[in-house]
Amino acid sequence: MQHYVMEEEGYYEELPKDVTVERFSSGPNVVKAFASGDIDVAMFGITPAMVLADKGTEAGILAANAKNGFKIMATADVVDLYERESSATFEQFEQERGRKLRFGAPPDGSVPDILLRYWIQEDLGAGDMERVIAKSKVPPAKAVQTIQSGEIDATIIQEPFATIIAQEEQFGELAWSGDILENHPVTVLFASQQVIDDSNLAQALVERHTAATEFTAESPETAASHAASVIGSGVSEELARTAMNSQASDYLSDPHAITEQTATMGEFVANVGNIEAPIATEELFAFGPYDAIQ
Repeated sequence: MQHYVMEEEGYYEELPKDVTVERFSSGPNVVKAFASGDIDVAMFGITPAMVLADKGTEAGILAANAKNGFKIMATADVVDLYERESSATFEQFEQERGRKLRFGAPPDGSVPDILLRYWIQEDLGAGDMERVIAKSKVPPAKAVQTIQSGEIDATIIQEPFATIIAQEEQFGELAWSGDILENHPVTVLFASQQVIDDSNLAQALVERHTAATEFTAESPETAASHAASVIGSGVSEELARTAMNSQASDYLSDPHAITEQTATMGEFVANVGNIEAPIATEELFAFGPYDAIQ
């Protein structure tokens, strides 16, 4: 969201360096480009930042972007079953259907995958995710189509896709990630050490990012229009405005506000095998630029 506002409000033009924007279709592609030095700053999930830090990339998180940003959506019959059975839903579903509940989610170790694991294993105490559900890799942009076609029974998805799914009567919400792992991070502003070492640039970038967060809070309808303009791909202004009212649309800049839950998520990312071990806060975050503008 900060990027949409910064681009449409001209905030990038106020930085002391020229900015070229490139959009990527997946997290792994961004990680590869960042690792090779093709990009200097990225707005992406907290887990790709962990992966790059684990690989020894000299970079750090300058700011948070969003928190509590996912909803677990499912078919209406699964929602009804969950309301009755709670943590026993998966076992009961398998007994009734003769198969495991099919979940569509991004790849192992991604932010939504980690939250799904935490929900099943820690929040519900239902057992190891791989034994409880049948998970298939479904990109966020295809989640709506995949659940509508009946290929999956449930998905964990961000906005505006959660709003699209919720608009149809045959689907409903199982859980909001803010209730699963309160104040968990979703995406961050990640920058190379070269950018961090340029204090004027780093502080200007974080200052404009913070201004975009404040703009979003003060003018949500305009921010939604900016998002629709940049995203395109069928995301109308009406849909964007509706999605802005969702619990899963929660934006911030303060990197200090996400450190505790980042550590919790890091343990799961390490367990999945995407990183060797949880990344220490001082190795993952670069607080200096944010603190300097406060």
